[in-house]
Formats: sequence, structure tokens, C-alpha cells
Amino acid sequence: MKPIYRALLGLLLFLLPLVALGPRTFILLHDNLEAEVVWAHLLAKLHLALAHGPGAVVQPIMDGLPRAALRSGLSVTIFIFHLLPTAPLAAYLLHEALVRVVGLLSMYWLLRRYGLAQPEQRGLAAAVALLWAALPAYSIFGLSVLGQPALLRAALDLRAGRARWGAWLVCAALPWWSSFVLVGPFVAVGWGLGLLLDLGRRGRAAWPATGRGLAGLAGLALLLASYVLVEWQLFYSLLVAKDFIAHREEFDLARLARPGLGRGLREATQLFWLGHYHASPFFKGGILLAVVVGLGRLGGAQRGRLGRQVAGLLAVITGLSLLAGLLPQVSAALQGRLPLLHAFSLGRFYFLLALPWVLVLVLVLRQLPSRRLAFALVALQVPFALAANPEFTNNVRSLAGRPKPDAPGYAAYVAPGLLGQARAFIQARTGQLPPAYRVACLGLPPAVAQFNGFYTLDSYQTLYPLAYKHAFRPLIAGELAKSPELATYFDAWGNRCYLFSAELGRDFLVGKRPVRTVQHWAFDAAAFRRLGGRYVLSAVRLARPAESGLRPLGVFDDSGAFWRLHLYEVLPPATSSH
Repeated sequence: MKPIYRALLGLLLFLLPLVALGPRTFILLHDNLEAEVVWAHLLAKLHLALAHGPGAVVQPIMDGLPRAALRSGLSVTIFIFHLLPTAPLAAYLLHEALVRVVGLLSMYWLLRRYGLAQPEQRGLAAAVALLWAALPAYSIFGLSVLGQPALLRAALDLRAGRARWGAWLVCAALPWWSSFVLVGPFVAVGWGLGLLLDLGRRGRAAWPATGRGLAGLAGLALLLASYVLVEWQLFYSLLVAKDFIAHREEFDLARLARPGLGRGLREATQLFWLGHYHASPFFKGGILLAVVVGLGRLGGAQRGRLGRQVAGLLAVITGLSLLAGLLPQVSAALQGRLPLLHAFSLGRFYFLLALPWVLVLVLVLRQLPSRRLAFALVALQVPFALAANPEFTNNVRSLAGRPKPDAPGYAAYVAPGLLGQARAFIQARTGQLPPAYRVACLGLPPAVAQFNGFYTLDSYQTLYPLAYKHAFRPLIAGELAKSPELATYFDAWGNRCYLFSAELGRDFLVGKRPVRTVQHWAFDAAAFRRLGGRYVLSAVRLARPAESGLRPLGVFDDSGAFWRLHLYEVLPPATSSH
């Protein structure tokens, strides 16, 4: 069997725990199931992927979130969710499998020309590609991380003047399956710096060779042009017709980041060793041990060459870590003079950190005379990668009969039976279907309600109208007054436009066990009514609901659900305590 087929088989084994549990499988919750997955599902379900204009809104989110606030529908990710509009879990798992398969092929394609190009190194290249494909990554962001090897090969081919159709195809196609705001500008900066270094190294005597540099520049231009095409709604709203003033205009980075050189350096150090949770976080001890072994096993000129190459890549990694750690501090200091810094995160250079670390390992492997030792060093890094991947570890635990209590599987988290009980109760009582009323959630993410057909006033969104944030704040103003931490969290950031409780803090995952009760909840029921709200879906019991202008309607439970649901209705004005 060819090495690449063995690697694909290995990837299949890696994915088995993710699919073996069916609806009970665990998938990433933070910034994933609670945010990105639900809006991809709703765009597909409501056929809004390509909708545009002032009248294009996503009604179930925030009483009609402007369509322009969500990412482009011109993506492979949204297409896959469109194939399975009523089965978001199946769409997610299919998408994850495809992302990792393409990521594996991407790394193998790179290494077969650069790094491990000899015929006898194919097995080693396939092993590294499998390691790359198994790294922890947010697959919902497509190939933003795992597709980077293909882009690097395209850039190197263009630089070397031997690019064929594959390099141009990668530059044109990658934007259709990755996120511009996460990686586009940072890839462009890295590529552009590489071109400048090339020109500087050649000097005046080598100007005839710059044609290859121009080809690289053309490849970068094609990449950025494709991003502009894919993200046309974003660029149109930024540069031509701004549909709304975004809540990000009030980001207060100084309050969020607590500026300071020491804090930035600590963040950079953490990014160097572990990476960022969005972009393949894993401990690099196995790779550094491989460097030590390689330097110890080689001698003379080989050792010197390997040392210089590794030092060069570690310098790149250090630079990226410093940029990612320190630029947020710079943004906080300059946001008053540069308003754009409110809306754009300069620290996302951490999305580029995983690839150079794996290339450090490749530098060692290509020099070792012993293939057995080389394979052993790849295998040494595998446990670090798997241990850092919560989708793998939590599902293996569940298969072993030892599930993690605070890591509910998909069915327990979305809880269709439980939310269905509440929906049916409201319909039986009022005759109304979810589009006729609005709800908000306490102690559970609004995404849970959105997955189950409810129309929510609250949501987790990276972009939404500032006017809506101002209209929503009175609902929770009393609780924010009790907690300076929550007030900063909402006022200086606000992506989680949630019902807060000072007694719960930032616990948005309140399971049914142990039973939790909120004693005093300073909720403004009148403001809730003005915004169109009628029901509160709560994962906690309110000890004094009348104080909050609410009355209890029922408590719902389901053996397969992570939550216990308390349903409260806002009191009419005459009887409300507000």
C-alpha cells in the first residue's frame, strides 16, 4: 500500500471516535457550537447564504441580525451545510473530515517537493502529513490553518519559477475555504516580507532573476483578489455602503488587554510554547526533543547546517509570537487615534504558528540517516497533538465509559427533546409558533435555543449593530452594576450579548447537576418587553422570579439533556415590579 494511502487510513482511525458515538459525539463548544456552527446552519436552513441588501436579515438571531454581519456564503463550508440543511451535526462531521483530508494532502504535497522530496522519504512525508492533519484545529474555519502547507508550496513554486497550474489554482481556490479576517492579512504580510527579503538578497546584480519574484507577487495578488471576491459583502459594507455601525466600534482594548509590556511578553511566551486555542494549540516538547536528538546524532557540516536552519525557523516563530502577543497592547494604546483598531485584531499572527513548528521537525527528519529513528521522532509528537485535541480526547473518554461531566455530547448540548417540550408547551398554551415571540437564555448559550427553532434576542456574534447592543444593555444593567468584571466584559467587548447574572459570573454552561439557584436577579422586564421579549429559558432556578418581573410557567427535564430548563414569562406591565 502506498504511504499516502496508509496515512489516509490512519486519519480515518483518528476520526472514528468522532463518528462512533453518533449524536452523542462531543464537538468543540467554545466559539464553535455556541457560535460559528449555528449561524452556518441557519444560513443554510433559511436559504440566506447569498442574500444581501438592507432587507436581508437572519430573523432567529437578535430579532433580525443583518445578513451582512455574518461571513460570506461563498464558501465550501456553507455549501456543505447547504447539502444537509436539517442535519447540522452530519454537516459538521462531513466538513471536519474533508478539512482534515485536504489538510493531510496539503502537507504531503508540500513535503514531496520541499523537505522530504526523495523517493525513499515518501513514507516519512506521509507520516508528517498525518501528524499535521491530526493537530487540534477549529475545522469550522475551513483550511485557514490546515491548508497553509499548500499555500506555502504554491508560493515556493512561484518563487522558484517552476509553478504549474497547481500553484495558481491554490492561490485562487484557498479563499473559498478559509477565513480572510483570520488569516488573509497575516498570510499577505508574511508572503510580502518573503518577497522583499528575496529582492534584498539578490542585490542589483541579480535583477534579471526578479521575474520569479514578480510571479510570486502575481500569486499573492491572485490570492487577495479571490479573498475580495469571496468576501465581497464585507468589503462592500466597509468601503462602499455601510449597512450599520458595528458594536466593535466601542471595543475598549485598553480595558480588555490591560496594556503592558510584561503582559504582552507573557502572552508571547505562551503562544510560543502552546499556540492559540483557535489555531492548533499543542505542546512543542516532542519537536524540540527531536531537534536535540538530531543535533546529537549529526556532526560537522551537517550539524552546523541543521542548527542554522532550525535557528532561522525558531526566529520566525519567535517573531510571530511577539507580534501576536504585543500587537494587541499596541492596538490598545493607539485605538484612540486609529479607529480601525476597534474593529480589527492585529494579534492573529498566531494563526501562522503551527506550520513553522512542523517544518522544524521536518528539518530534523530530512537529515537523519536512520529512518527508524525518524519515524520514532514523528510518533513522539503524536501524543502531544492528540492530548491537545478535545474532540479526540473527550470522545475517547466517552467510548471508554468515562465521559467528562462538563463536556456534553452534541445531543445533550442541543437537547432537542428538552427544548421541544418547552416549544410544545408554549404552543399548547398560546397557539403560537416560535416566529411569533422572542426568547432569551440564562445559564445556557442562545445557540441552544437557535438550533431548536427559537427566535432569540441574545446571541454570540462577532459583529452586530451597535444600536442593538445599546438597546439590549438595560436588560442586564442591574447585574452589570453588581459585577465590574461582567460590566467590562460586556461594555468593552460584548460579542456575547447574553443575559448575565453576577451570581453565575461567566458560567454559560450550567448543567442540571448540581442544581443551581440564582437568589436575586436584577433583570429589567420592561426593557425586555420593549425589545420584544416574552420568555426566558433558564438553566437555573430563580429563587424570586417576581422580583425580576417574571412568572414561572414550568420546569422541563429530559434524561438525554445536559440542561434542566426553567421557563419564565415576562409579567404584563400592570403586575411587573419594574
